[in-house]
Amino acid sequence: MSDPILFIPGLLCTEALYAPQIVAFADRPIMVANHREHDSITAIAASILEKAPERFSLISLSMGGYIAMEIMREAPERVARLALLDTNARADTPEQSERRQFLIDLTRKKGFSKVPHLLYPGFVHEKREDDEELKAIVVEMAQDTGPEAFIRQQTALINRIDARPRLGEIACPTLVLVGEGDRLTPVEISQEIHSHIPRSELAVIEGCGHLSTLEAPEKVTAVLRDFLNRS
Repeated sequence: MSDPILFIPGLLCTEALYAPQIVAFADRPIMVANHREHDSITAIAASILEKAPERFSLISLSMGGYIAMEIMREAPERVARLALLDTNARADTPEQSERRQFLIDLTRKKGFSKVPHLLYPGFVHEKREDDEELKAIVVEMAQDTGPEAFIRQQTALINRIDARPRLGEIACPTLVLVGEGDRLTPVEISQEIHSHIPRSELAVIEGCGHLSTLEAPEKVTAVLRDFLNRS
């Protein structure tokens, strides 16, 4: 039997981020991680590992990738295959942390309703900024996550470490995937991750941005299927 798949969503994302892939891999045991209950990457990773199967293939996107890299530091023997989608191995820059703190303060002082709409343009390819159907999915995921979890997630991201020094220790088959129009974690960020992980492979998906699993589901699923099924 194939290894179970553990999906870790991104910031303000739920299992809906992986809806097309969950359908495509329905023949495997699937778990979607809860990354909403803690305010540090280490604590989130530990909580996920407590509930995860003993061994699994790990698919992660954006914030999910930061958590996945922590899992690889804590329990590499449990991960059969690793997919890092539209993510970043670096710590937050001061400018990024300042932006996150602004959004935390906005949420606390004026409410959460505007936050998903402020974030949406950066989440997608520039050609999808006016895609109301896609935006509705993103806003619904954010609403399902809620303001308290958003603040915890942003706090975790502000305080995350630079993962690059230990990427070279990753020994399992690894896929690094990125949308060519990703404005949050551009292609060169994924190229950097790829260069640090021995024998990893890099896939650049044309015509999509940061939320590649939703923006180009057929292309991303095909790449993941090939990766997961390879002997």
